[in-house]
Amino acid sequence: MSEDQNQTLVSMNNFLKNSGESIDITSEKYNKLMFLYNSALKIVNTKLEILKEELKEFYDYSPIEDITSRIKKPENVIEKLSRKDYAPTYANLINHLNDVAGIRIICNFKDDVYKIVELIESFQDIRIIKKKDFIKNPKKSGYRSIHLVTEVPINFSKGVVFIKVEIQIRTLGMNFWAVLEHKLNYKKNKLSEKDKKTLVKYANMINKIDEKLSVLSEEEFNIESSNPKKLTLN
Repeated sequence: MSEDQNQTLVSMNNFLKNSGESIDITSEKYNKLMFLYNSALKIVNTKLEILKEELKEFYDYSPIEDITSRIKKPENVIEKLSRKDYAPTYANLINHLNDVAGIRIICNFKDDVYKIVELIESFQDIRIIKKKDFIKNPKKSGYRSIHLVTEVPINFSKGVVFIKVEIQIRTLGMNFWAVLEHKLNYKKNKLSEKDKKTLVKYANMINKIDEKLSVLSEEEFNIESSNPKKLTLN
């Protein structure tokens, strides 16, 4: 790498790590930062779509029902920083928000969720920096999912920069519950204790259904015969 290229890369990394400047969502700087997050999102989304097609074409195995992605809205970025008691600076956004760029993978069965997690962990060019299993250890609300916080290398003309992307993996049932729980919280602003207990009860019911469906899927389709764990993904 030339000296000019190295200086540019250092400048980009300093921009990512050392900016104590307050966020201005209308500024060119904010737009440039969101370009970086969008770029990382495109990379991960493409890798997952290829994985989905590969499993289907080569193994006749379709564990992924849907893949969606989004960049967190500017007002939600500011709100979350405030909720976490961080000042609304670029440095706090970069260092303390893991889900500015987010991808959600919806799987048919619970076993599929764990198989997809293993395959993502085998990606050699994506760093897993944090993993939370809310399926084995549900949140108090009843929420279940697996969250992977990743760092994605973006190859620019002047070098490589790593950007965080959060990947959520859950079943159709878990997603159904999570979407409705989110809407109820938004509609009612604050749920009563009775409503919260009811939602936890329904989350547990959906989990039991997920477990029974996983058993049926193993018996009916013999998923293990496709052995996707042996795939080498580069």
